[in-house]
Amino acid sequence: MPEKKTGAETVRWNLDDLYPSEDVLEADIAQAFSDAEAFATAWRGRVASLAPGEMANALEQLEDIQDRMGKAYTYAFLQWATDTGDERRGALLQHVREAYTRTLQQLIFFGLEWGKTDDEHATALIASEELAGYRHYLEVERLQRDYLLTEPEEKILAEKAVTGRGAWNRFFDELLGATRFRINGEEKTEQEVLSMLHEPERSLRKKAALALTEGLATHGRSLTCVFNTILADKALDDRLRGYATWLSERNLSNEVQAETVEALIEAVTSKYGLAARFYRLKRDLLGYDELFDYDRYAPVGESDRQYTWEEAREIVSTAYRAFHPRMGAIADLFFDRNWIDAPPAPGKRGGAFSHGAVPSAHPYILLNFAGRSRDVQTLAHELGHGVHQYLARKQGVLQADTPLTTAETASVFGEMIVFRGMLAQEQNPANRLAMLVGKIDDTVATVFRQVAMNRFEHAMHTERRERGELSADRFADLWIQTQEDMFEGSVTLGDHYRYWWSYIPHFLHTPGYVYAYAFGELLVLALYARYLDDPQDFPDRYLALLEAGGSDWPHVLAGRMGIDLQDPALWNAGLAAIEDLITEAEGLARDLS
Repeated sequence: MPEKKTGAETVRWNLDDLYPSEDVLEADIAQAFSDAEAFATAWRGRVASLAPGEMANALEQLEDIQDRMGKAYTYAFLQWATDTGDERRGALLQHVREAYTRTLQQLIFFGLEWGKTDDEHATALIASEELAGYRHYLEVERLQRDYLLTEPEEKILAEKAVTGRGAWNRFFDELLGATRFRINGEEKTEQEVLSMLHEPERSLRKKAALALTEGLATHGRSLTCVFNTILADKALDDRLRGYATWLSERNLSNEVQAETVEALIEAVTSKYGLAARFYRLKRDLLGYDELFDYDRYAPVGESDRQYTWEEAREIVSTAYRAFHPRMGAIADLFFDRNWIDAPPAPGKRGGAFSHGAVPSAHPYILLNFAGRSRDVQTLAHELGHGVHQYLARKQGVLQADTPLTTAETASVFGEMIVFRGMLAQEQNPANRLAMLVGKIDDTVATVFRQVAMNRFEHAMHTERRERGELSADRFADLWIQTQEDMFEGSVTLGDHYRYWWSYIPHFLHTPGYVYAYAFGELLVLALYARYLDDPQDFPDRYLALLEAGGSDWPHVLAGRMGIDLQDPALWNAGLAAIEDLITEAEGLARDLS
């Protein structure tokens, strides 16, 4: 727990909007299963020949079933996320997962039959007026047709996933949620230790780094087993479905061409020198002869200021309202209606997220707010997601969600407008430098570190498939190599840092996710440039973009904002904007020296 009170200690979400009791949840689960059975009876064997009106009717029923089950899963997951050590909550989550899978088993036929529908008939259906509200969903589902198995095979894979990859991920979350790390004789949670890496006191940062490693090393064998198992599970799925590479499924899900992702990765890795340049500047600003891994997030100057929860709320809400009144009003709903769970707590899942829930409900945000400047930015980030998810509900459960590549757009943009608002109000050059360095810290982590982690993912997936299981030391070797490539000698990585691959959940929960952060950051830099060019009309167009959710291809939606996602020059323009930030910080540093 944070040593100083922030006012966030009592900010806990209220899940009654989902279910007032578990009895109501159980009734919903039973109704969803019954509806799914009726759905299968009504539509099995008919999908490939449905008329537009019939298809619209079927999709409305499908939406209702998925919304009902999604609501139940959201409730169980959010309950568990705030106390992963509670066996009762864990049991409920597993129960709902199993019920969800049984229900989905009844629906698998629909996607398979749609995938096998004749191209001419499918094209006519997609173009029909009756299905205008489902057009993109139907387009995206057709992309999967070359990778689908038979219905019995799909049912087996879905059923086994609950006790396979899903169970391993739950074990990983609960293992790290229960782990305690000893610092100065006190036991700390993982989130508290990670937060200490941002402390101004160097000795405390070092202790936090060593404590994190010690705790991870204690579970080294288990974590290595989890990673190897999930890597093998994904390799098996990819082989059965016929995906060409370990990243093919993610790219397809992200609705982005492999060439676009490769161009992004090539652009970022070719500019690793910018990250090294920044860390050398930071070393000089901190007055160190050598910058160690635990110094990367050290605050400069006044950036270690503590914020209360109310101060953080006011900063973020004010910036959102200044950008667009409706955006600010939606953000206020999260505070006023208890849609946020804010304080760090024992057993609580680390990090932060915004869960979109389902269109019939509303999003919920989980934080571990400790009052630091970066926690204010995290609040801005997750509220960006929350506003996006809230607005996109109008698209319905089948088209509300966006692919990961554009899912980070609203969150990173929210961070940007909050940062710029805070910076504009700060007149002290030293404080401005501190804020700017903090922003570059986050930007470098979002672009360069995430791409370096993508390189680690690529290495471990490839080696697992070509050579078999990896030892803990081999994971560490690949981790250090891909991290050192990014730092280019600007940061010294201690031996303890070799273990830090093992606590990152994205590698397990969503393989291939991490490049989407760099994608989103560079896209937002381009969008923010458009905003500066057209501050009057841009906000309305931006909210329309968020409302569109996943109702069209990412490159089409971005194109409406004047952004060409298929032009490699986009990435170079974003990287040039990062270089401008570094140059600005270097200039401020010279003026203050």
